[in-house]
Amino acid sequence: MPKTYEVQPDMIQILNEDGEVDNDLFLKLNIDNELLLTMYEWILKGRVFDKKFINLQRQGRIGTYGSFAGQEAAQVGSALAIKKQDWIIPSYRETVVSLIHGVPLNNFLMYFRGHFGGTRPPKNVNMFPIQHIIAGQIPQAVGCSWASKLKGEDSVSTCYFGDGATSQGDFHEGLNFASVYKLPVVFFCQNNQWAISVPIEKQMGSETIAQKARAYGMKGVRVDGNDVLACYQVATEAMERARSGNGPTLIEAVTYRLGSHTTADDWTRYRSKEEVELWANKKDPLIRFESFLKQQGLFSSERKAEIVSMVEEEIETALAEFETVKPAPAYESFDFAYDKSHEDLLIQKEELKRRIKSEGR
Repeated sequence: MPKTYEVQPDMIQILNEDGEVDNDLFLKLNIDNELLLTMYEWILKGRVFDKKFINLQRQGRIGTYGSFAGQEAAQVGSALAIKKQDWIIPSYRETVVSLIHGVPLNNFLMYFRGHFGGTRPPKNVNMFPIQHIIAGQIPQAVGCSWASKLKGEDSVSTCYFGDGATSQGDFHEGLNFASVYKLPVVFFCQNNQWAISVPIEKQMGSETIAQKARAYGMKGVRVDGNDVLACYQVATEAMERARSGNGPTLIEAVTYRLGSHTTADDWTRYRSKEEVELWANKKDPLIRFESFLKQQGLFSSERKAEIVSMVEEEIETALAEFETVKPAPAYESFDFAYDKSHEDLLIQKEELKRRIKSEGR
């Protein structure tokens, strides 16, 4: 049987699967048409980017890629609630979050191709490098928010991770520390139901991820992660709570990963076709939001085509520039191990240089 969820009383939802809103909740959101259209553009851009990146990987033009199709509403809704002075500490799946916050597309292409500078955001973008160690970014986010608090800055750290990260010790240590010191941090879990091939029911005995917040004495919120309006609302409230000195929030955005874990994975080995089709046809955040915009008189198929064309052109332009950049030699990796290289490291670097030269590479 395909796995699904019913919207429970503890799950916040404004926009249902049919694109219909709870009018009372929607009016309280106090959101204008301009922001609604911005949300749609980013959700659509995310879907186009994701498809293109997968194709590039299949063509051998970039390395392993982690798809986020199906999770666009969770990423867009939360990212649009984050201010420029705030910090984002991502995992390896927050492509749209990063682009919204100001990371250039070329950075992603460089990263996926293995260039050392690919994970280095511009100086004016408050974002940590992409983290591949599961839950490794959570203590980093806690440290960043603690530094902000000690320095008296008006900034909040938002840490993104998947449901699999909640099984790691870093998750528990990070949340405990953040709660004790009432740090300005938001923990945003995209519960996409699968930690690679392990389903959520085999990861934990608790009914929800959000309820884990209670053990640490912090606010826990469960939201429909395919509802961009609800994600925007809970993220905005969590940011305000953190900024006003009321401590951290754990948000569980219940969503679904439509594709494989990465391009090195095959979802057909552990998921049923019926389960994926249910989420793709009945709960897709893009289809849902388009239906809502049609009811509001804001959807235009012409505008949709323009956005798709614009994104495809942007990618091709970035690719043309990116593919002229030669990969850095492998020995340069030693330059990024420490802030200042020490003698042993320099000896190892020179040894690798000699080996590469002797092999004619």
